[in-house]
Amino acid sequence: MSEKNTDFEKSLSSLEKIVEQLEKGDISLEESISLFEEGMKNSLDCKKALENAKTKIVELTEFEAET
Repeated sequence: MSEKNTDFEKSLSSLEKIVEQLEKGDISLEESISLFEEGMKNSLDCKKALENAKTKIVELTEFEAET
């Protein structure tokens, strides 16, 4: 698995854990805000990775269509 895929998987896994913690509701407001901030960063990282993957797929399919 490439490093980019690994980074995506780590960010997604971390985001899922953060959501679980926030949904439990048994943490302080400060902890919630900190986790929310970390979750937003992970969400942005995942979004960027997906956009990069989409771009690559479009490039590959356009190349295939040209040949």
